[in-house]
Amino acid sequence: MRHLLAFVLMIALVGFAAAADLGNTPKDTKDNYHVGMNPGTPDGREGGEDIGTAVVIPGLPFSDTGNTSDNIDDYDVACPYGGSTSADVVYAYTPAVDEIISVDLCGSGYDTKTFIYGPGMAVVGCNDDFYFDDVCGVYVSFIEEAFLTGGTTYHIVIDGYGGDAGDYILNIEAFTPPPPCIIDCPDDEGEPELVDGYMDSWNGGCNSPEFGNPFSILPVANEFEMLTYCGQSGWYLNDGGGNSRDTDWFIGMIGATGVLEWTLDAEQETLGFLLEPQDCGAVAVADQITVGPCAPATMIIQGAPGSIVWLWVGPSVFAAPGGFVGNEYMWVSDFVGLEGTVATESITFDGVKSLYR
Repeated sequence: MRHLLAFVLMIALVGFAAAADLGNTPKDTKDNYHVGMNPGTPDGREGGEDIGTAVVIPGLPFSDTGNTSDNIDDYDVACPYGGSTSADVVYAYTPAVDEIISVDLCGSGYDTKTFIYGPGMAVVGCNDDFYFDDVCGVYVSFIEEAFLTGGTTYHIVIDGYGGDAGDYILNIEAFTPPPPCIIDCPDDEGEPELVDGYMDSWNGGCNSPEFGNPFSILPVANEFEMLTYCGQSGWYLNDGGGNSRDTDWFIGMIGATGVLEWTLDAEQETLGFLLEPQDCGAVAVADQITVGPCAPATMIIQGAPGSIVWLWVGPSVFAAPGGFVGNEYMWVSDFVGLEGTVATESITFDGVKSLYR
């Protein structure tokens, strides 16, 4: 069963609109204003030039510092950005037993990328952009969970985006996953099961123009009572073989109090968005909460009684995290302050617009 310890985020952070992504497939471009922002001073403090000269990690935890500027570009993988010409360095690690590790570049001074090669140079972990703050840096990488097999040698590559290189700080630790988060509630959303090749004709909203931009209407029996509404989200391979996430779009109406409380939780890290303006050609994120696993948050939405709100629920990442089995996970929302009694249904964007008439 879920355990809710809600905290409140007031609607005041319109600045999220520029950073949040409403799509269901990853973008393959980003701005490059940061390239070369801190190249540092090459001084030989770094991992090996290539796999053949990789610095051996004797055990965990392991820390090192270095600078990639005086190395050459040996390797690159897309995660999701490819085409890098950045210099890179390599470390080698052979766990004695099966192990989950994290690879953290917090504090590095340039736009990093890090990935892990297994046997046959198969990629078992990769991250380009994780940190966006003043402590760990902007566009700095972190692989939270990489699953390694005992007795197998892996190569950890410290790389960069574009042609960026510079000072890095490397910390590798064994990762102990928390107990699994299980949310026990019925699936009220009614969306078909997610499978590879899935076409989101249910409530994909503005991400599903080929199906009329379908939304789901949130049901409620009494605006002063709490509505608990459960659904499923997750990931699948699209018809092009790439990673896609399921995004769920909803509409509701603010009740007579003028205040709508929305508490969201999920079995995997999940985003909840309030969307404005209510136009698929210009829609953006007006406010957001990040929840899960089993870590709820509450958004307070204020507006005129009877006014419509657009809400969005979806995974925070475009591909399932390491160790995730299957395609779907459960999320749950509690609402207080919805108006009217509406049957649960999925409607098209034209149906949404008709609510304004």
